[in-house]
Amino acid sequence: MGKSRSFREYIDDRFESEFAQAVTDFVEDEDNIRALDLRLYKVRNIGTVEVVDTKVIFANVSDLPGSKIAFDVAIEAELYVRESDYHYDTDESCTEWFMLRCSGDLSKNLDDLYIASVKPYNGKSRMPKALDDSLVPLTRSDDLESIANDFLERNYPQAFKKPMAIDPSELAKAMGLTIDIRSITEDFSVFGQLCFRDCTAELYDDNTEKTESVEIKAKTIIVDPKAYFLRNLGQVNNTIVHECVHWDQHRKAFELERLYNESATQIRCKVAGGAGNSSKTATDWMEWQANALAPRIQMPLAPFKTKAYELMREYRTKSGSDDILDYIEPLINGLATFFGVSRTAAKIRMVDAGFHEAVGAFNYVDGRYVQTHTFKKDSIKRNQTFSVPAQDAAILFFTSLDFRNTVQDGSYIYVDSHYVINDAKYVTVDGEGALCLTKYARRHMELCCLAFDMEVKSGQKERYHTECFLNKDKDSPVTFDIKYSNGNQYSSPEKQKEILAATLLEEAKILQEGLPGTCPLALQKMMKLRNVSYAELERRIGLDDQTISRIINGERDPNTESLVMICLGLHLPPGVSEHIISHSPCPLVLQKDAHLWYRFALMYKYPERFLKVDEFLAEHGASLITSDTQREKIIE
Repeated sequence: MGKSRSFREYIDDRFESEFAQAVTDFVEDEDNIRALDLRLYKVRNIGTVEVVDTKVIFANVSDLPGSKIAFDVAIEAELYVRESDYHYDTDESCTEWFMLRCSGDLSKNLDDLYIASVKPYNGKSRMPKALDDSLVPLTRSDDLESIANDFLERNYPQAFKKPMAIDPSELAKAMGLTIDIRSITEDFSVFGQLCFRDCTAELYDDNTEKTESVEIKAKTIIVDPKAYFLRNLGQVNNTIVHECVHWDQHRKAFELERLYNESATQIRCKVAGGAGNSSKTATDWMEWQANALAPRIQMPLAPFKTKAYELMREYRTKSGSDDILDYIEPLINGLATFFGVSRTAAKIRMVDAGFHEAVGAFNYVDGRYVQTHTFKKDSIKRNQTFSVPAQDAAILFFTSLDFRNTVQDGSYIYVDSHYVINDAKYVTVDGEGALCLTKYARRHMELCCLAFDMEVKSGQKERYHTECFLNKDKDSPVTFDIKYSNGNQYSSPEKQKEILAATLLEEAKILQEGLPGTCPLALQKMMKLRNVSYAELERRIGLDDQTISRIINGERDPNTESLVMICLGLHLPPGVSEHIISHSPCPLVLQKDAHLWYRFALMYKYPERFLKVDEFLAEHGASLITSDTQREKIIE
C-alpha cells in the first residue's frame, strides 16, 4: 500500500461527469428549481438553469456487507441561471450545494455506481457503520467491546456459551481464511502478513537463506514460525486474530488502495507495531483497531470475568489470603494460560474488567522487577505512574524546578523505582540490606508516593495506544518519557509535612547544631555521632582502615569516590553529605555522568547497605568498587 488515499478525491476525479449529469437532471425539473430557493439578485423569473461546474466537498461513507458501500456525496455546483422574460438581460451565476445518495461495490471498482437520489443540501447526514475518508471504520474506544462482540457473534458465537480459549485456526477457517506458517523476513521484523488477493509475495526462505518470490492465494494469513520461538504462543494466537480483524474491518480500505494502485495485494504487520508499506495515518488507525480488538475478541468481557472470579476463588484458597495483591500475579498468569494470550494482554484485560489491582502487577523498570502494589482507584490517571526509571529521575532533578524543590531536602527517598516519603511507615530494609516498601505502602501507594506523567516515546503512538501505559512488561517494546506531575499525590500536603517533619529531624538537628567548616572535622564529628570505628567502616565499604583514618584525620586528600563511599557507609542524610563533600578539595562535578549518579545515591539511596547502593550505581556505569579485593573485604 502506498501513500494516504482519499475516497473523496477518487470519486471527484472518477465520477465528475456522472455527478454533474445527476445534478443537471435535477435542476432541469422546474419543481426542483422552485424548491431550491436560489439566491439570485438580478434574475426575476427563472427560465433555464445550466450546470457549469461541480466539485465534491465531502463524502459520508457507510459500510455495507461484503465489499459494498453506501455514500452521501456533498456537491458544490456552479449554476448559470437565465431570465425567462427575454425583455430582461439579467442572466446570473450562483453556487448551490446538493447531496447525492450513492452506492457501489469496491470489488467491482465502483463500476456499478448507483446514484439513488439528488436533494438540496441541508446538512451532513449521520451514516450507520461510518467509514473515514480512507475507508477505515470510524471507531471510538467506547465502541470496542460492542464491535468485538459483533465480530464473535458472526464468526465464533460459541465463545459466549462459556469461558474458553478462542482457537485462532478455527476462527480463521470460519472466516474463509487460510493460515500458512512460513518465514516472512530474515530478521523477524514482520510477524504477520495478510494477502487480500492472489499475489506474488517476497518471503524469506530459511533453506536458501534468500528472499524468494512465492505465489500466495487470496485470503491467506502468513505467520512467521519464529514467533513460536522468539515470542510465545499468546503472541502467535494474537497475530492470527489480529490478521482476522484486518480482513473483517479493513477490506474496504484495502480496496480503495487497490483502486489507486492495482498492484496492492497485502498488508504486513511489523513486530514493533504498525503496518509496513501502508499510508501512515490510515495505518495508525487500522493497527490501533486490530491491536485493540484482538484481545477483546480473545477474551470477551463477560466470559473473562466469569473465569477471573473462578480463578480468584481458587488462588484465594491456595494462598490463604483475602488480599488480592497476594495472588494477583498467579491470577494473571492463570488467565493468560487459559485464554492462550500473553501475560500483558491478560493484565490489561483484567483492568478493563474492573480489577484495578492488576495495574501494579508484572511491572519492570530499568529491566528490574517491581514488587506488586496497588493504590486507591482513580487516585492517578491512566497515563500516570508511581514507578519511574532512575535515569529519568536523575534528569528530572535538573530539568524540573518543582520536582527538585520537592525532593532535594531528602523528604522523599527512591525505593524500588518509586519516590516514597522517607518514613518507617512506608520504607524498610530487607534481609539483604536493600530498601523496600512496607506492606502498607505497597497497598496505599497514593498516600506515600509521587506520581509522574507518562508519554509514549517509542514502540507505539500514544494517541492510538493508551493501553500501552499498562504495558511495562520486561519484553515490552514501548518506552516512555516521564514528567513530574507537580505533586499529584493523593495524601494532603498538610499530612505529608507532618510526617516529613519527623523524618528530617535528625538531619535538621545535626545541621542546626552546626558542622565544622572543614571536611576532616565534619567527618570526625559524624564518625563520633554514628559511633562507627575505622575497622567497622572498612567492613562496610571495603576501603583500607588506614586510608579511611588518614582521610578523616586530614592526613591525605581524599578523592571524590572515597568521600562518597564514606558518606554512604555512614548512612549520612543528604544535607550532611552535601556539606562534607562541598567543603572538601574534591566536590562533585555535575557535568560528569558518574558524579550525577553519586549525588543521586547520596540523596535517595543512603539508608541502604553499601553493596546494594553500588549494584545500583554499577547499572549506570558509576560503580565505586574498583577491585575484587575491595569487594571481598565488605562484610554486611
